[in-house]
This record gives sequence, structure tokens and C-alpha cells, in this order.
Amino acid sequence: MRNLTMPTVIVGGGFTGLFTALRLHQLRYPQQAVLIDREEQFAFKPLLYELLSGEMDPHQVIPRFEELLAGTTITFVHDSVEAIDLNGRQVSLTSGLRYHYDRLVLAVGSVGSYDAKAEGAAEHSFGFRTAEEVMQLKRHLRRTLQRASQTDESEERRRLLTIVVAGAGPTGLELAATLADWLPGRYAELGGEPGEIRVVLIHRSGEILQGDMNENLRRTVRMALPRRRVPVELVLEAEVMTIGPEAVQLTLRDGSRTIPTATCVWTAGTAVHPLLRALAVSPEHRDRRGRLVVTPTLQLPEYPEVFAGGDCTVLAQEALPAIAQVAYQQGFAIARNLKALAEGQPTQPAQVHLRGTLMKLGLGEAAAELFDRYEIKGRPGHLVRQARYLELLPAPAHNFKATAEWLTDALFQRLGRGES
Repeated sequence: MRNLTMPTVIVGGGFTGLFTALRLHQLRYPQQAVLIDREEQFAFKPLLYELLSGEMDPHQVIPRFEELLAGTTITFVHDSVEAIDLNGRQVSLTSGLRYHYDRLVLAVGSVGSYDAKAEGAAEHSFGFRTAEEVMQLKRHLRRTLQRASQTDESEERRRLLTIVVAGAGPTGLELAATLADWLPGRYAELGGEPGEIRVVLIHRSGEILQGDMNENLRRTVRMALPRRRVPVELVLEAEVMTIGPEAVQLTLRDGSRTIPTATCVWTAGTAVHPLLRALAVSPEHRDRRGRLVVTPTLQLPEYPEVFAGGDCTVLAQEALPAIAQVAYQQGFAIARNLKALAEGQPTQPAQVHLRGTLMKLGLGEAAAELFDRYEIKGRPGHLVRQARYLELLPAPAHNFKATAEWLTDALFQRLGRGES
């Protein structure tokens, strides 16, 4: 075991962790800092759909941390965190390194979670949370379409061309819409009939996106699903009971249903990261799901030298959605407070401003609700979504910012003139 001392350690390179690191450099943070992540690449999660469909290149959506942090004062360590000792102020890595810290940032996010009732879900379904999972799904779909184009058995071809998405939250909806627009074209390139593609979206409740967005945007999403290149088949009030290599078994209000398929993607739940479950944090400073309750300044009440943000945390007095725009703003706030502590200044509450909801609804189409005032959909909505996310891409080496700002300005000028 090799012991190192590092004034500031950031665990996790998602939006909160990476933007904390980048902001520390911008603020000329006077102490050394290290960012630790098990992956070599940052995953820009809102654009994983574009990675799947090929609308954007991998180097745009999953740039390397070393590239993003090149020329900064932040050191990147490609390693897995094995344990965190809050009382001893130590972070132990799989490689045998052990960091002693003065300040710690916890930004590990959440992990995928499977319904205990869904037998075979972990073994026979694909996830859609990481770049690795997306690329695994993409390779599988390519092989499956190839097999379908080469078989003469109609039932087997129908099974191969049926894709089931379990969970109609934002991720499941955006994924289903993308698949329903993208896969028919891919299959046609192999000489297949595009209309044979089926995308089936399963949801447990009787309504989609309840609590996630307002009724107008929900209506826009519902109307977009049947308008894809192949209609998305939405099955509501259905519970996945079994996922196997050949089929998915559902329980419905009026019975059961078996959907023969070679592809099921699970988007139906998340859980607290195992590292956080193992922390010496009192139950009263966790929510019912086990997430860390943080102060308005994003510190742990029992350990003020520890900051935390993103979807592994919850504010004691304010509910915030687990989305990228919250996570990166919290990263900025953590960086400001770290610098304040380093300079002997008081910390300040994080100010997070929700700037709207963006939903991808297929290739070249999206819905954007901005500031609870404007809803932009279709191709203009796609341009707004792309502009917002491209503007957020975290490296100067990505030459998108000027284009993103131009697109945003042009669209808001049109809105200001009352154009649609």
C-alpha cells in the first residue's frame, strides 16, 4: 500500500466531478487536486443517444479525461475507488494507492437497479447508463439486424427485429424514439424491409413522465411516439416478470403477455452507489433511498470537509431532479466553496437554476421547454437541444461553442419576433 497526501480529492468524473475540477482550474485554486475515475473517458450522458445512432462521433460524446484536463492544474488518476474512510480522511484505490485528503468531493452518481421481481433482468437485458453499455448495445443491434436480414424464418426474423425498452421515464422514452427512427434505416441498408422493425416501450404505471415535466410537454412526447419512422408501441400498466434470451414476459391488468425478442434494454431504475452505502454516515443524514443529505453549501453535516453533489445526494430543504444541468451547476458551486475554504473565507449556498427541459424525440427532432414559458418542438427543438448541450461540452478543444451560441441566439431572436 502506497500512501500519498493530496489536499483535495475528487471521486467520480461525471458532470459534478468534472465540472468541479475544471472550475477549480478556472478559479486558480491554490491547492493541488486530483480527479479519480474508473473510466478513461467522460460520458456526456445526455448525448449517449447520438453516440448510439452515430449522429455524433465518439470523440465528441466520450472524450478522454486526459484530453479534457490537459493544460489544467488538476491531475487525473485512472483507477477504481475501493473504500473511503471519512473519519481517517483516506481514499483507497484498487491499485494499492491510498490518498490522505484535507478536502473530499463525492461525485460518484448512481448505479443501475433491476426490479427484484423481474427474473433474468440483470443477465438478459442491456443497460443504457454508460458509454460501454451503449457500445455493447450498438454492436448487438448490428449483429441482430444482420442475422434478421439473412434468415428466411418469419417468426425468427420478427423476434430479431423486436426491441423492448423497459421503463418509460425520460431515458426510456428518448431511447425508444431514437431506435424507432434509426434502426429502420440501418435495416434497409442490409436489404431488409424497414417496416418490420418493432420498438415496444413498457411502463408500469398508466401515465408517462408523471412528476418529471408538465402536461404540455408530456402531450408532445406522447404524440411524437407514433410518428417515428416506425411507431413506438407503448404498453402501459405492465410489469416485467421475466427477461430471457428469447422473450420478455409481462403481467398486465387483464392477464399476461409474452413478447418474443432478442433485445431488451432496461432503463427502469437506479440505486445508490455501493461506495456511498458503505460510508460512515448516520441514517438521519440519508434519505429513504440511502442518498446523502447535504447542506445548502453541498457539505456533509457530519463531515464539513466533504462536499457532495449530483444524483448521489439530496438537499435537505429542496428537491432537485437528477439531471445534468443540476449536476454541473453543483460542480461549479463546490469549486467556489473549496476555494473559499482554502482562502479562509465562508462557504456560500449553491444557487441552482433550472433552465428548462430537453427531450430527444427521434433523429433530428426534440422538444424543449425553456423557463416555463416557451415550448419548441420538432426540428427547432432539436436545434435548441443541440445548442444547449454543445455549449456545455467541457473542453476548448471541442470546436462547437461558437456554433452552439449562434444557434441559440438565432432561435431566441425568432422567438422574440413571434416566429415558430
